[in-house]
Amino acid sequence: MSYSIITADKFYTINWSGGTSTQLYIYPETSDYALRNFDFRLSTAKVEVEKSDFTPLPGVSRKIIILNGKIEISHKNQYSKKLQKFDIDEFEGDWETSSVGVCTDFNLMTRGNTKGKLSSIELKQNQNHDYPITKKYSKEFIYLYSGEICLNLDGKEQLLKQGDLLVLDNLNIQNVQFYANKDSSLIVSKLDS
Repeated sequence: MSYSIITADKFYTINWSGGTSTQLYIYPETSDYALRNFDFRLSTAKVEVEKSDFTPLPGVSRKIIILNGKIEISHKNQYSKKLQKFDIDEFEGDWETSSVGVCTDFNLMTRGNTKGKLSSIELKQNQNHDYPITKKYSKEFIYLYSGEICLNLDGKEQLLKQGDLLVLDNLNIQNVQFYANKDSSLIVSKLDS
């Protein structure tokens, strides 16, 4: 297994019509979001206006999870859904999508044969957690939205601070041990490409 921690100061933020978007990870690393030539992309977005339209992304499958705030998301001719903290919605990038409300969300975008899954973990201060690694996925990412986590990886202790992204690759271990130094909220992205 290989792993790395990407710290919050390394991320790239852009403006969009409803707020800002911060790219956490794109794969392949040589991809360009503007060219839409990625297999997958992880990002957070701040929706700062009460009504916003999502950027059309034909050929891209999207999953979002709300980090804070709440919105009602509407997919024209599909469905509408109310989302609040840690609720997930999955939709296609070519759907005409809009939202009402303000929030911060976490986005997983996939293209082609790449498939992904999102989930969340909440830990209380001083709580231990064994996070099982599934062989079904080739890469896993753990984004620490809030708090501070101590990790035991291959017998080495690592610190994950608020806003950091843990990248796990070539998964050949059974689990990762977490210890919450503070109340913590984590977003897990599992990818198979």
